[in-house]
Amino acid sequence: MLRVEGIRTAYHKIEALMGVSLEVNAGEIVCLIGSNGAGKSTTLMSISGVHPCHQGRIEFESEAIESMSPYDIVRRGIIQVPEGRRIFPTFTVQENIMIGAFKSKDNKKARKNLEHMYTLFPILKNRAKQIAGTLSGGEQQMLAIARGLMAEPKLLLLDEPSLGLAPLLVKSIFEMIKKINEEEKTSILLVEQNANLALKSAHRAYVMEHGVIVLEGSGDELLKHPKVKQAYLGITEDEP
Repeated sequence: MLRVEGIRTAYHKIEALMGVSLEVNAGEIVCLIGSNGAGKSTTLMSISGVHPCHQGRIEFESEAIESMSPYDIVRRGIIQVPEGRRIFPTFTVQENIMIGAFKSKDNKKARKNLEHMYTLFPILKNRAKQIAGTLSGGEQQMLAIARGLMAEPKLLLLDEPSLGLAPLLVKSIFEMIKKINEEEKTSILLVEQNANLALKSAHRAYVMEHGVIVLEGSGDELLKHPKVKQAYLGITEDEP
C-alpha cells in the first residue's frame, strides 16, 4: 500500500531524514519508534506532504506522491492525526468531527459517518455540544482520531497518540487503535514513544535513530531484541 524509498528531508539545510525506507501493507499496523529528535514525526510529515522530502520516492497504491500537495495526498486516502491533537478548541465537539468530512459532498453520508463516530467513541456523543477545549486530554485525543476517521482514510498516520495521557487512558487509546484496524479495516502507521504498547499492538515495526532506520521486524521480534529492550523498554540483558 505505502512504499517509502530512501527519502531525505531537511530543515534549513539540516538533514532530518537521511535515506529512510519503510513499507505499510494493506491491513497492517506498523509502528515507528525512536527517541526524541530521531525523525519519526518528520517521516509522517514527509509522507503527508506537509514537509516534502527533497530526495527519494514515496508511493501510495503504486502512485508516486512525493511531489503532491497535502490536499491531493489527503484526497487519495492518507490522513494524519498530528502530535498534540490540534483540535479547534473554540468549536464544539461535533463541529470538530464534521471538519473531518470536508472532502465529502454527500451530506447524508457525512451524517451517517458522524453517527458511526459516536458509536466508536460514545463519550464524544455525550459531549457533542461541548466546547472542545474543555475536554480532558484523553477525550481530545479521541476527538482528533474521530476527526481523522471522518475523512475515510485508507491509511491513518498517528503521531504520538499517547502523549500526555495517564496510563489507563493510554491503554484505552491503544485498544481503540487496534479496534479501528480490525473492524474498520484501516491501515495504520503509528509513531509512538511508548515502545512497549506500540510493539505489542503492531504487526511490524521500525526503529529510527538520527534520521535513519536501524532495525525492523515484527512487533514481537523487536520486543525481544536486546537493543530495543535496553534502549526503549528499560530491560537489561540479565533481566527476564
